[in-house]
Amino acid sequence: MKFMMMVKADTDYEAGAPPDPKLMAAMAEYAEKMIKAGVVLQTGGLLPSSKGARVRVANGKLTVTDGPFAEAKELIGGYAIVKAASKDEAVRLGSEFMSLHSQVLGGKWEGEVEIRQLEDFDPGN
Repeated sequence: MKFMMMVKADTDYEAGAPPDPKLMAAMAEYAEKMIKAGVVLQTGGLLPSSKGARVRVANGKLTVTDGPFAEAKELIGGYAIVKAASKDEAVRLGSEFMSLHSQVLGGKWEGEVEIRQLEDFDPGN
């Protein structure tokens, strides 16, 4: 099974502050190990919402709204696609990833990762 882990943004991220270099080094080391193990399939970071846009449709009409968007804690700052045997294993992986953040950034750091299983569409059906 594949799961997407979406790391929620925070106000520093939305303000465009660069990530802590110690965190980036620790995450790079962790990601490399997990990629070699075949667990992490893809990762990526997103720029702040001020660099983005939303396209909405309602009553057949499209509306485009440029960022920034309110509620930084509801925005995605980065993601990983992982391979896991179960939801429980995906949650364990997400917990490891968030623990890494806490270890590097300190016990007062707050963050969240949302874990969602990817739909496995069979193009043969």
